[in-house]
Amino acid sequence: IGHQWYWSYEYSDFLNIEFDSYMKSPMNSLENEFRLLDVDNRVILPYNVQTRLLISSFDVIHSWAMPSMGVKVDAMPGQLNQTSIMINRPGLSFGQCSEICG
Repeated sequence: IGHQWYWSYEYSDFLNIEFDSYMKSPMNSLENEFRLLDVDNRVILPYNVQTRLLISSFDVIHSWAMPSMGVKVDAMPGQLNQTSIMINRPGLSFGQCSEICG
């Protein structure tokens, strides 16, 4: 669920885990973190498993994107969009909001 300045995530298939993910401030970044890309709570997705993502917005139009995987899905209030992905390379990937909030 997109919010202005952060995303909320829910793993509904397992234990109903929910958390918010905020971008880390460049002022407080450590030397080994990626400036303007790292977040305080990372999403963990399974490897070699077809995963369905449901994407929406709480407030304004957002766009959930993971460029290295070729995924970009619009998030709009009152609308539930979906896509599915299968990660075939383990590792760390960075996502971003690809919409100017609003």
